[in-house]
Amino acid sequence: MPRSTTSLRLLTSALAMSLGPAPAWAQSTPAPALSLELNAAQPSDKGCRLAFVVNNALGADLSKAAFEIALFNEAGVVDRLTVLDFKDLPAGKTKVTRFDLAGADCGKIGRVLINSATECVGTGVDPAACMRGLKTSTKTGIAFGV
Repeated sequence: MPRSTTSLRLLTSALAMSLGPAPAWAQSTPAPALSLELNAAQPSDKGCRLAFVVNNALGADLSKAAFEIALFNEAGVVDRLTVLDFKDLPAGKTKVTRFDLAGADCGKIGRVLINSATECVGTGVDPAACMRGLKTSTKTGIAFGV
C-alpha cells in the first residue's frame, strides 16, 4: 500500500475520533410539549369513561387547560363535540384525569379528535402553546389525535 494512502487513512481516523459525540451544550433540548395519552375507555353507569395521562413539559405551570374534542362513531361520522377541562397542570408533572361522557357507548367510539384548546392559561404561557406543543398517543383501540 503506498505510504500516502496509509497516511491519509491514519489522518482520517484521527480526525473522526477527535470529533467524537457532540458536547452536552451543543445537543438540542427537546421542544416544549404537552403530552395527552388516551389511556382507557371503559363503560360506566353514565356512559363511557375516558381516562387520560397528561404530562406538562411546556416549561411552565398551566392554571387551566381545556380542549374541545370531537367524538366520531365507527362509521366516521361526528357523534358529538364537547369540552374536556383538565384544570391545572403543573410543569414537569404527570396527571391522570377521567371524564364521563354521558350517553356515549365506548364500543361505538371510533376516533377522538382534538379540535382546539379552548383554554391554555399560565403565567408567561402563550395561549397557542397547548396546541403547538400537543403530542397525542393512545393505549386504546380508539384513534386519537389532532
